[in-house]
Amino acid sequence: MQPRERFIAALDRKPIKGHVPIFELNFFLTMEVLGKVHPTHRNYFQWNQMSIKEQILQINDMADLYIDIANKYNHDAIFVQSDPPILKAQMAVMERIREKTGDRFFLMMHGDPTFSIPDGDSMLDFSVRLAEDMPALKETEEQWLQNCINMAQTLASRPGLLDGFALCSDYCFNINPFFSPDIFAEIIAPYLKRVIDVYRSLGFRTIKHTDGNIMPILDQLIECGPDALHSLDPQGGVTIPAVQKAVKGKMALCGNVNCALLQTGTEEECAEDIRRCLREGMSEPGFIFCTSNCVYTGLPLERYEMMHHIWLEEGIYQ
Repeated sequence: MQPRERFIAALDRKPIKGHVPIFELNFFLTMEVLGKVHPTHRNYFQWNQMSIKEQILQINDMADLYIDIANKYNHDAIFVQSDPPILKAQMAVMERIREKTGDRFFLMMHGDPTFSIPDGDSMLDFSVRLAEDMPALKETEEQWLQNCINMAQTLASRPGLLDGFALCSDYCFNINPFFSPDIFAEIIAPYLKRVIDVYRSLGFRTIKHTDGNIMPILDQLIECGPDALHSLDPQGGVTIPAVQKAVKGKMALCGNVNCALLQTGTEEECAEDIRRCLREGMSEPGFIFCTSNCVYTGLPLERYEMMHHIWLEEGIYQ
């Protein structure tokens, strides 16, 4: 199977021969691997000052970066983020990837209209607004939802360019969700379900990402109907068997290799956790192997390469 075919088969919860699909939502260690700055770490404020030739060179360089990382680590999917983060540039990067690789990779981009956990500077104000000005927050999400729909319609007019969306709003701390289940049901779930339904009607797949302890809102995430959940965060107490039991085969699962152990654990602890994740995830169809967050800046590259090596040797369906 080609990487894209394997990835789609996992999203469809179909049995796979050969390796379990693998990808990373973000792989930020591109300077160490390729000597190139990751697209999201570039200074897009200069974009409008570039000549057309300079913009084309940047787009080609970003496309090559994504392809080279995917080929080196056997990734089945590429999450395209461009600098600048504007649709025209992102589409241009995807066009270059398709020109150079055809349908080899499953291509996705961000497309989540829902609120995420606010940062520390705005958390108090946002919490007050949740209590006192819910209608205004809903109005904001309606606008974000329409923006996402407009974007998806534009992308749907270019068949074969994009395969799906990664919905990357985070909802949860390690201990519990930021949004209580009742508030989640009022201000997050309706918009999440609507955007997933629209994306599906346009032929796009969806992978819902959120770190932390998703268990108090897992039933609502399931009802929203994404094709897969990412990242099944063990630091939030989320285990593959527990999510498998709740999901009941309705969607694929991505992740669960403990990033904290990759960062600070011993080699033996890391290897044991990687093998545990493969064993649990591969026990049912519909599993995609990856970390419980991403390959973030500061993560030791040798730990991800250990994870990749174990996948090569042992992540094979019999």
